[in-house]
Order: sequence, then C-alpha cells, then structure tokens
Amino acid sequence: MYKILLVDDEIEIRSGLKNYFPWNNLGFEVIHDCENGKKALAYLDMNEVDVILTDIRMPVMDGIELAKNIFHNKKPTKVILLSGYKEFHYAKEAIKYGVVDYIVKPGKYDEIQEVFTNLKQQLDTDVSTKQLKTYPNYTDNVIETIKSFTIKNYADISLEDLSDLCKMSPNYISTFFKVNTGKNFSTYVTEIRMKKAAEMLSDFHYKTYEISSLVGYTNPKNFTRVFKKFYGITPREYRKQKEAADSHE
Repeated sequence: MYKILLVDDEIEIRSGLKNYFPWNNLGFEVIHDCENGKKALAYLDMNEVDVILTDIRMPVMDGIELAKNIFHNKKPTKVILLSGYKEFHYAKEAIKYGVVDYIVKPGKYDEIQEVFTNLKQQLDTDVSTKQLKTYPNYTDNVIETIKSFTIKNYADISLEDLSDLCKMSPNYISTFFKVNTGKNFSTYVTEIRMKKAAEMLSDFHYKTYEISSLVGYTNPKNFTRVFKKFYGITPREYRKQKEAADSHE
C-alpha cells in the first residue's frame, strides 16, 4: 500500500476523504492528516510518505508553498492538489513544482479513482525502475518469483495475486513478463496447466472432468479445446496413446 498524507484546513473534507473513500481498493492508505502545509512538512521530516493530497488555500502554509518546498528539497513524494474552480490557474502554475495532478473539490468518486489509478501505475513503474538500478538481478528475481508462484498456484491464479506479491500493477506485471520472457503470462499459465494435465492423464485413477477442474477449468469442454490446441489431440486420445505405450513396455 502506498501511503497518503492528507492536508486540508477543513476537517469535514479531511474526514470525508479519509473515512469514506475506499483507498485500499486502489492500493493506497491515508496514514495521517493535518490542517496546513507547515504541519505536513513537520510530519514529512519524521515519516516516509508516497503521496500528499493537499488543498491549495490554507492558513499558515498553503498547498503551493508546500509543493514548492517538497520540490526544492528534492523529496520523492508525489503531490496532488485539491482545488476549487476559481483556483484552477494555481493548479496549472503548480506543475513547475512537480505537482502530478489535481482534483476539483469536493472530489467526485470517479475523478479521484481515475487520478489515483494513474498515480498507482506511475508509482509502480518508479519503484521497479529504482529496484532495477539498485539491484542488477532484480528482473531475474521477479521473473523467478512469478514463475515459482504460478507453478504452485496454476489452477487458481490471477494477475491481481501477483500484483500483491510483486508490488506492481496487474497491467505492468503483464508487460514486464512479456518483455523479459518473450511470452504472454496467460500463455505461460496455459503451458503449466497443460503439462500438469498430461501428468494426471497418465494416472488412470483420475477422470477427465476431474483433471479439468484440478488444472483450473470449470468447463470440461474448454479444457478439451485448450488441450487439443496445445498437444494436437484430445485428452481422451492422449490417454489412449499413453495406455498403448505402457502396454508395450
């Protein structure tokens, strides 16, 4: 989860955003809130924060000054502004201080979701790039982690599962895997499932429909179709060939 510091002098706004928006669904959590930029900077000095969601107009220190301070001190924290329609020109001006986006108050659900979904992808990419520079074997380790996890969980696996494991967005994992293996993740999963299915077909205690379910297909017809595309013959034909081969040994 990426950490958000919420800054707004209106307690109702802070409370509403903190308690009534499902941040966890987007990969974020509000870890602290305060009423002006000065208190936000004091908190930043003692704590790591990934994102600051701040109002523009506040007493003591406003959102622009806060963004400016963060920019000049080269802090890695991303800043998103909360602005009223009349403050739009301030939001545009703040781009030079590294502000990544803005949300018009009071903040509609769809707008917040869109802004933070995009930000999540950006943060995931930043983290991956940093790790690639810091750890030369990072890519190999991630690919090995993905493959190992897939082999253990091939019957019931999704990109969302890997997202939690690797701290990347599902879309980024898909691209990352393709770029570094030359193979789509879905293709890799299918290969694992078909190889496991072939092993099970060699054990005549299993029914074909049972194997279908065990390797992740709720519909036996879909399983048969994928198996035939992969091996060129149906599961039943594969089993007959295996049985004939064993009888001649």
